[in-house]
Amino acid sequence: MTTPASTPLTPYATLLGFTRYVDRTGPTKATFVGGLRRQRASRSGFNPHGQFVKALKADIAFHTGGTHLEQVVDVVKPRWRPLYQALVPGATAWLRSLGEPRGVDLAQTRDAIAMLGDLPVKINPHFGVRYADGHAEAVRLHFDEAPPSGEAVLATLHLMARHMDAMLPHATPVLVDVRRGQAHRTPAGAKTDEIERWLAGEAAAFRSIWSTAA
Repeated sequence: MTTPASTPLTPYATLLGFTRYVDRTGPTKATFVGGLRRQRASRSGFNPHGQFVKALKADIAFHTGGTHLEQVVDVVKPRWRPLYQALVPGATAWLRSLGEPRGVDLAQTRDAIAMLGDLPVKINPHFGVRYADGHAEAVRLHFDEAPPSGEAVLATLHLMARHMDAMLPHATPVLVDVRRGQAHRTPAGAKTDEIERWLAGEAAAFRSIWSTAA
C-alpha cells in the first residue's frame, strides 16, 4: 500500500522543473533531479513571485498599464524588494508591447498534465491574454537572471502547445522573459516530431535518474 510519506517520491515534474532539467548537461542533470526529488519528499518550496504575478494580472485585467506593478514593489516584503525592482521594468515593457491597455483582456487558463512516456509533467501557464481581434495567448513567465536557452524555450512552448486545448482552447503559447521584457514564440521551422522524440528521451532519462536517487 502506498503511504502518504512515499507518495511524493513518484517520478513527477513541473514544467519549470523539467525545462530546467533539459537545459543541463552531464552530471549536473543527476544533481538537479536529485534535488527535485528531495524537495518533493520534504514537501518544501516557496514561490517568491506570487505577488508579482498578481500585480501583472491586475494591470491586464483592469487595463492600468503598469500601475499595479509599480505599487507592488512598495508592498512586498523587504526581503523580496530587490527581486521585484529587477523584474518590474521588463514586465512593464512587455505589458506596453501588447498595445493599448483596453485592447487586451485577461483570460483564464487551466493547468494540464502532459505524459512524456511514463513521466507526468504539470503544464501550468501563469495566465492568458485575449486581444481585441479575438486571438488569445497562454503566457508562461521566465524570471531567472539568465535568459532562457533555446532548448528551454522550445521545450516550454512545445509542451504548452501540445496541451492547449485543455489550458486555453485555440490560444498560442508564449514564454515571456520578464527581466528583458521579451516574448518568445514557437519558431516557424520547429519540427514537432523531432521535438517530441527529444523530449521523450529526456523524460526517460529523468525517470531513470529519479529512481537511482532513491
